Amino acid sequence: QVQLVESGGGLVQAGGSLRLSCVASKRTNSNYAMAWFRQAPGKERDIVAAISWSGGWTYYADSVKGRFTISRDNAKNTVWLQMNSLKPEDTAVYYCAAGFSRDPSAAGPTDDRWYNYWGQGTQVTVSS
Repeated sequence: QVQLVESGGGLVQAGGSLRLSCVASKRTNSNYAMAWFRQAPGKERDIVAAISWSGGWTYYADSVKGRFTISRDNAKNTVWLQMNSLKPEDTAVYYCAAGFSRDPSAAGPTDDRWYNYWGQGTQVTVSS
């Protein structure tokens, strides 16, 4: 079992920045992607960004391209999400995920069914 613990959320004004961190309790398998998803009140959980084990592949939702950056350090069992130029519509609970093809029907690492492990979430609130 792998436990994921997120931190770094909070309240920030529009245009500001936050850096989310997610630390895994142990080294993940070398085929594990890691990702950040978010869920706003009354909405479905959506992919924000994902990164492969090597970091050679990354994905960003269109809504965050150019503003958010995902990175990871496998030696530290950590993935980060640097969020700049935050907007009120970025307000959500942000979840960290790690895994590989948990559900064979998953479309890939942008699909939440891909992931085996999830963090408890961290709230990000952006005021206008």
